[in-house]
Amino acid sequence: MQCDLEIIQSPKVFSFSLDAVLLGDFAQVPKHSRAKIVDLCSGNGAVALMLSQKTQSSIIGVELQERLADMANRSIQLNGLEKQVKMIHGDVNEVKQWIRHDSVDVVTCNPPYFKVLDESIKNPNEHLAIARHELHLDLQEMVKATAFLLKTKGKAYFVHRPERFLEILDAMRAVNLIPKRVRFVYPKEHKEANMLLIEGIKNGKETGFTVLPPLFVFDQQDQYLPEVRRMIYGNH
Repeated sequence: MQCDLEIIQSPKVFSFSLDAVLLGDFAQVPKHSRAKIVDLCSGNGAVALMLSQKTQSSIIGVELQERLADMANRSIQLNGLEKQVKMIHGDVNEVKQWIRHDSVDVVTCNPPYFKVLDESIKNPNEHLAIARHELHLDLQEMVKATAFLLKTKGKAYFVHRPERFLEILDAMRAVNLIPKRVRFVYPKEHKEANMLLIEGIKNGKETGFTVLPPLFVFDQQDQYLPEVRRMIYGNH
């Protein structure tokens, strides 16, 4: 999917990884140009840029860290997507300053995964610590912002950690984001899942929850399996 994109990144600040690719592929967005799509915790804009390859609709990314938002803006220009993709440098908790309530069709988010506990070992690199730990945005705040933005029947797509699955379900349902589909991602066969992808519908019906087939990333020789290779490199 992203095979034709050039995405600026820096290992010192942030490099998008497989979770962004998986989220960009998992999210179902309308192909037409009439929808409004928002990518929260947008980082260097990788998910927003990938979604631009699947839709003609407008996409807004929201990113707290100025250096990452700047990288995203440079990537948007590099790919000639200024008319379709915009980046807001701001806090997800303040999103109502820029985007109206009940105005968005699809929200995606690759949030910080790890709670901040007294015993947490946080990354000494501040940029990476903010991206990975709930220093500025926790799970409840993330789903609340998502529900605020979405229209009724609008869709939310998150990538997260399996150990927080039950907490994610509780947080989503507390704001009427009804979980609809989940897919567990495994590094390879016979290993435990290390990521999950989940879809919710705002004010959706409680029925019809689906657990999709597992997604395995690597074969026993540590090569990407065909489905993941297609996501990363396209159908080449």
